[in-house]
Amino acid sequence: MNAAFSLAVVLSLFSGVAYAAAAVAQERLASRSPGAGLLRMLGSGAWWWAVLLNASAALLHVVALKYGPLTVVQPLGALTLVAAVPLGARVAGRRVSAAEWQGTAFTLAGLATLLATASGPAPDDVLSPAEALTVAGTAALLIGLLSRPGARPGLRHATASGLASGVASALTQTVTVAATDRSGPLLSVQVIGVAVLVAAFATGGLLLSQTAYKGGLGGPLAMVTLANPVAAALIGLSLLGEHLQGGATGILTALAGAALAAWGVVLLSRGAPEQPEPSGKAHGRPEPLRRRAPVPPPPPQPEPVDARLVA
Repeated sequence: MNAAFSLAVVLSLFSGVAYAAAAVAQERLASRSPGAGLLRMLGSGAWWWAVLLNASAALLHVVALKYGPLTVVQPLGALTLVAAVPLGARVAGRRVSAAEWQGTAFTLAGLATLLATASGPAPDDVLSPAEALTVAGTAALLIGLLSRPGARPGLRHATASGLASGVASALTQTVTVAATDRSGPLLSVQVIGVAVLVAAFATGGLLLSQTAYKGGLGGPLAMVTLANPVAAALIGLSLLGEHLQGGATGILTALAGAALAAWGVVLLSRGAPEQPEPSGKAHGRPEPLRRRAPVPPPPPQPEPVDARLVA
């Protein structure tokens, strides 16, 4: 394990914690304002706090991609879920369940196994303009299909968010490597064009995740965590010349680690206890009407007597 690989792992750990804090902040915002639109979110200080956390995590992620391959950096993104579970439980004022601790253990074991097979050299390949456009077009089509109106919008939007984030990471690696290899101009057409695509996919992933968290934190965040490394690893293995260590044995070991991590993610997404249903006012719903006892009519009042008749 060389110094560049170790730096990529450390940066990815800090990035995962920052993403976890951002996810908890987004979920809390979505639960408080389930019907809020984009313009209302832009006027919320909590929303900009979540954006700042996401931006900080993304910056750490970009630097990690400079020193580590996609097959290493992206699986470490599962630590976002591991950190978000206890953080979300603390914010919600509850204890972490036994199933959540088991999921954390399985996820960490799977990640350690994956890292043992994916430890490769620092990245040096980049996507060509044609490859970047092909990846972006295919991803945009899939994201559009997943984001269409219909049933289970939370999980579908979470899958689309993970796909967008994974593609953004792959394109980000192309930008960082191409801009720092000193073999061409710093702001070439390739670098600028791919950077625009990175901004578009990163923004789309952020907005899609905000929509997904309206259905809770565990399930949507688990889907984001799974879809993100899958998308990035497919791009890295097929187009960027990345590979797993150890030949056939390494592939089997990586599959076993992926299975462990996937089972850990499933346990984490299912392990959160059911939260009590808040009052209707907290969710913007009118409270049910309560029947009141009938009020008896007031007794009849005597009619006023004309003073002139008395005289």
